[in-house]
Amino acid sequence: MEPLIFEKSQPGRRAFSLPPLDVPEQPLDELLPAHLLRHQPALLPEVSEPELLRHYVRLSQLNYSVDTGFYPLGSCTMKYNPKLNERVAALEGFRHAHPLQPEETVQGLLQLMDELAEALKSITGLAAVSLQPAAGAHGELTGILMIRAYHLDRGEAQRRKILIPDSAHGTNPASAAMVGFEVVTIRSNSAGRIDLGELERHLGDDVAALMLTNPNTLGIFERDILTIERLVHQAGALLYMDGANLNALIGLVRPGDMGVDCLHVNLHKTFSTPHGGGGPGAGPVCVSDRLAPYLPVPRIVRRGERYALDWDAPKSIGRVHSFFGNVGMFIRAYAYIRMLGADGIQRVSRDAILNANYLLSRIRHVYQQPYPETPMHEFVVSAAAFKRFGVRTMDIAKRLLDYGFHAPTVYFPLIVPEALLIEPTETETKQTLDAFADALLSIAREAETEPELLRSAPHRTPVRRLNDALAARLLNVAWNGQAKHETVPSAPSS
Repeated sequence: MEPLIFEKSQPGRRAFSLPPLDVPEQPLDELLPAHLLRHQPALLPEVSEPELLRHYVRLSQLNYSVDTGFYPLGSCTMKYNPKLNERVAALEGFRHAHPLQPEETVQGLLQLMDELAEALKSITGLAAVSLQPAAGAHGELTGILMIRAYHLDRGEAQRRKILIPDSAHGTNPASAAMVGFEVVTIRSNSAGRIDLGELERHLGDDVAALMLTNPNTLGIFERDILTIERLVHQAGALLYMDGANLNALIGLVRPGDMGVDCLHVNLHKTFSTPHGGGGPGAGPVCVSDRLAPYLPVPRIVRRGERYALDWDAPKSIGRVHSFFGNVGMFIRAYAYIRMLGADGIQRVSRDAILNANYLLSRIRHVYQQPYPETPMHEFVVSAAAFKRFGVRTMDIAKRLLDYGFHAPTVYFPLIVPEALLIEPTETETKQTLDAFADALLSIAREAETEPELLRSAPHRTPVRRLNDALAARLLNVAWNGQAKHETVPSAPSS
């Protein structure tokens, strides 16, 4: 067998020192079944403690994070996570709680979750909340399951269509299709809003709901929302709102006041819990009185001075998450809401809108704005004009990495050619926004004078440009012991 190759390993090096065995040695085959025992020691690298520490610290420094730089990812709302929230979530009573504990031993946690639900009801203007869903897409699925249960309960099984605007997030049609609905796309008008004539043409007694994002993924507020709500409800359908862009509304506009029946809330996007990375998330669902009977179980109820989990809900769609949900995210969101208060919550939206419009004002004379409407918390520009130099949006995104910035969302929404979707959030300073705008303007000049510089970017990153589609399918994230150097899939020539 060919020996495994470790780049830093040297025989005899150790990162630990164990004391002598102070109990009688016992043969392993008396402790474990024979089929579970190794036939030879594990082939692990032999390194010193400093080498081990430096290796992992270096890996961490190669990662981009919201703690190290600006994330302009449109529609993702990559805002800073206050460290106070982390400290609160790590309090011993929260950190060591177990979901199988008796209710009487987690009264404080149940109270916190009940108060968080009440805060979300107040902020959204909706009647009832479930905290169970583990992410925004899971919240969507939960909401669509409730919408299906609502129509079946009313004897309207023929309502098999979900209407979705062409600017929507891809999770919208995916969630609807998973529940068995037929997805019908509604086109946007020339202003980037939902086309009312197109909407009316598709509404009928076979429609279960309209899934609408407001503001939409172009960053534009659907100013006809009350007309949309009236048309949808007159047709006997329900109005679902994708809460991905709720950060533009909190403290200013309540979805419940716009006639929304169901809304999922991405706690990481709006209430500053950590975003993605494969860890736990939370996507609470807020609903109107129409859908309240169908919320998942168990539900938190207060009986006198005590809190309990109530399973008595005959019309419920059932449980949608193991135990009650990812409570660590609830704690962080609760701390964020209580820390800001009503005035602070409103300032979040105002500052997010201000930052987006300031950044747009810096670059709109160079990057085309396809829908010249005043945006809210995010905006879309197009790099289509640079195609005459042989430069595409992806080239601009890769070149931004050389300037030390994470790229914005690219090629979305799909209705905008060569799209860059940019969202600065409320947590970035004017200095950061100016530096980012300066980088985009400098790249625009490079596109005209040195287009190859962009086409071959990035130049200063640990890994050069990848074949994105191949890299996503053939992940190379772990050492496999076969060679000192791995070949990274390269991008095809343009």
